[in-house]
Amino acid sequence: MAWYDEAVFYHIYPLGLTGAPKQNSYGEPEHRLNTLLPWIAHIKEIGCNAIYIGPLFESVGHGYETTDYKKLDSRLGTNEDLAAFVEECHSQGVKVIFDGVFNHTGRDFFAFQDIKKNRENSRYKDWYRNVNFWGNNEFNDGFSYENWGGYDLLAKLNQQNPEVRDYIGDVIRFWVKEFDVDGIRLDAADVLDFEYMKALRQVANEVKPDFWLMGEVIHGDYNRWVNEGTLHSVTNYHLHKALYSGHNDHNYFEIAHTVKRLYGMGGSRPDGLKLYNFVDNHDVERIYTKLNNKAHFAPVHVLMYTLPGVPSIYYGSEFGIEGRKERHSDDSLRPALSLDDYEHVIEENPYTRLVAALGKVRQSTPALSYGDYQELMLTNRQYAFARNYEGESVIVTVNNDYGDFTMSLPAANGAFYVGMLSGEKVAVDNGRISVSVKANSGEIWVPASEGQELNVAVVADSGEKRIAEEEVAEAAADIVAEKVAEVMLESVEEEKAKLESRETLETVTGKMIDEAMESLSRADAEGKKEPEKPEDQPEAFEKGRIAGLQEAILTIMEKNGPVTEQMKKDVTDNVYHDSLINWIKSFR
Repeated sequence: MAWYDEAVFYHIYPLGLTGAPKQNSYGEPEHRLNTLLPWIAHIKEIGCNAIYIGPLFESVGHGYETTDYKKLDSRLGTNEDLAAFVEECHSQGVKVIFDGVFNHTGRDFFAFQDIKKNRENSRYKDWYRNVNFWGNNEFNDGFSYENWGGYDLLAKLNQQNPEVRDYIGDVIRFWVKEFDVDGIRLDAADVLDFEYMKALRQVANEVKPDFWLMGEVIHGDYNRWVNEGTLHSVTNYHLHKALYSGHNDHNYFEIAHTVKRLYGMGGSRPDGLKLYNFVDNHDVERIYTKLNNKAHFAPVHVLMYTLPGVPSIYYGSEFGIEGRKERHSDDSLRPALSLDDYEHVIEENPYTRLVAALGKVRQSTPALSYGDYQELMLTNRQYAFARNYEGESVIVTVNNDYGDFTMSLPAANGAFYVGMLSGEKVAVDNGRISVSVKANSGEIWVPASEGQELNVAVVADSGEKRIAEEEVAEAAADIVAEKVAEVMLESVEEEKAKLESRETLETVTGKMIDEAMESLSRADAEGKKEPEKPEDQPEAFEKGRIAGLQEAILTIMEKNGPVTEQMKKDVTDNVYHDSLINWIKSFR
């Protein structure tokens, strides 16, 4: 067990948070990093015990075009400031990892400047990939080179060069010696040379016990990076996508499928691969912005804190702030914030209160860090699973629906379970518990015996803000879609009896889909009244709706090409209304 196994991270983009200028003049140091010292107490207060901060070192602009790996960016201060910041974090029990931009450098880096000056005679010409003195680049240097992402501003290092590996290894040793850093997040790890990463892992094993290497990886089989020879962890972009789209689409099947696939990558490890879980960061839009229904902030974060992996909060998102990419710029994702504006935030802001409660529960519940994963219940709108560790079975329940939902779940033998966010107690009856999960909410149920004291972090309404009138409309949008779909399907059934060809049926179905989408858009724009709840519909009517949806899907599939028995089975096995509706929409 290492410190990162129980870590709850707080992610800081320091140039943004401190309001530093977008371009570096390389002038006298401005001690902006010192303004982040009061944030350490806030970070502790919301239940985080580790900070990922970066990029930090001297660069031209956004920080990822490094000029000097051994000097704090002048816009942030001096090396002494950075050492003092890490020391203060450690004194408050907070670990710190830096951003390691070791895939490429900026054009002001000393080795690149030497190539510009000495060209073929530069001793550093082999430090970069594919340097060609018969080519050119957008800066008209009279030579070309491989860059990252199509940006000549970012010159790609030749990671197979032993001198480059030795230099970067020395940088890591310097960071540990000068700043006592506890780990590194490797930028662009998905394009790093694997032998290069193995060399970095050897340095990590050498410099400090439990020194953590976490890599930025977007897609792929995470096992390629996370193993004993390369990295300890990678960014979990698969779960990131599933968490917001699974709620926007009311589709917990997407989330559960993603979790099972990722958990399976861990092989025999009961706690999985310990991936770095997040819902937003400095490169993607804020979770509050991405969610169609803002009340889903609660179940999204309950899942992020309780599923296998290491949870992370991006600075400011605990306040429920917005952040949208604008004109291909990430500036709005990286705003300057003043902690003075959030003086009583835990008491006054329900989002912050929820995040703080989840951090507290995470740190006091070992099963959430080390337990295995067992799915207990799954529908489009409800999801339950257990994390089992050393005889303790912690149960997590989430509900993305507009109404409360009661679950009957298998539970460990004992007197009762306690909801760690609500303080509610439920008795174990014949090896099961019956729990009511509030609308757009979640709960963490921990077993307890009579007289046992639990570190309950009670949050009113599970931390969600009371939905404003306009948000009720958003929450009801899916139900409006259901009502529109009912009309659509009834019309399809009537027309189908009159049709003589599948082509006509497809045309009518497409027309009905278009009409349904137009009706939904009008309803969403006009404010609409809260619709009738699905449970009020007769069971036979609901079955008829499902059958009609399945038949419409099969008809269109047959028109598009041969339909195999497996394809038919996939359709008939899907008895979930929302999923079938989305399937039909996909044919448009």
